Amino acid sequence: MRQAGRYLPEYRKTREKAGSFLGLCKNPDYATEVTLQPLRRFQLDASIMFSDILVIPEAMGMDLYFSEGEGPKFNNPLTNPQDSTILRTVTPETDLAFVMQTIKNLKAELPANIPLIGFSGSPWTLACYMIEGGSSKNYEKIKSWVYQSPQYLHQLLDKISTAVTDYLLAQIKSGVDTIMIFDSWGGVLSQNAFLEFSQPYIGRIFSDLSAAGYNHIPSISFTKGSGNWIKSLDQLNCSALGIDWTTDIGYARQNTNKVIQGNLDPVILSVADGDTVIQEAKKILDSYLKINHNFDKFIFNLGHGILPTANPDNVARLVDFVHEYTKR
Repeated sequence: MRQAGRYLPEYRKTREKAGSFLGLCKNPDYATEVTLQPLRRFQLDASIMFSDILVIPEAMGMDLYFSEGEGPKFNNPLTNPQDSTILRTVTPETDLAFVMQTIKNLKAELPANIPLIGFSGSPWTLACYMIEGGSSKNYEKIKSWVYQSPQYLHQLLDKISTAVTDYLLAQIKSGVDTIMIFDSWGGVLSQNAFLEFSQPYIGRIFSDLSAAGYNHIPSISFTKGSGNWIKSLDQLNCSALGIDWTTDIGYARQNTNKVIQGNLDPVILSVADGDTVIQEAKKILDSYLKINHNFDKFIFNLGHGILPTANPDNVARLVDFVHEYTKR
């Protein structure tokens, strides 16, 4: 869950060299370097390429920039429901060639036993940024489309879904071993709205990838705030479901047959000491073990992205503890 980042001093140095966050994302050499940095420190079992979910909207014609301390923003958010008709069709091999080169670089440098995860934002989550113009507390702008102009929102989500599918296909062809869809803002919807505006489009992407002949590529769907919808998400044509820290891992195990990924609260790595981090991780592992009796179909992970304030020493202790405890 976003292994690289500002919690590592070596990342900050590379980011300074790149000049900007987007400059870091778009330079394959720098993006490769910051992807590899966590693996040099920690005994991680997989690697996730460094990029940002908003490179797709930018490739579609959105004017993306990153404001220090405020996160990503668009200079030209979609303010009129008919604005989505002017968005460009994305050709990932050329429009997002820097991502594909980063993947090729990483496959040349990663150890053979470390799989590389590629990813994209979900159509709903990308649409949230494109309409809100950045992050939001209440998502009033996009929800006005949900309740006043649903037909135009469906048109936008359809267009984004095509771009995401093509993007993930290009990542697979470039060498990623696993793909993941981040539906970071799916949880802001009611259940009925989620089942109309988010899950169907995630499902379509996985099904289209399978139909294209890539059903052998493991796939993960992560929706933040989806604890009550696990039985519904179980219907997705993917290999694994990621869950956030608000859902008990044992409850999740009881309600899906898929692999489960999760779900330590990332804040713990910032505010707790190492012993407390281990205690909280053990609670998750024990909750899973009560239901499953072994650790099959479980990927221990954070419940959302690692924070800039995370203590690297806590990360190291967490990784080592999970390996030792699960082997024992």
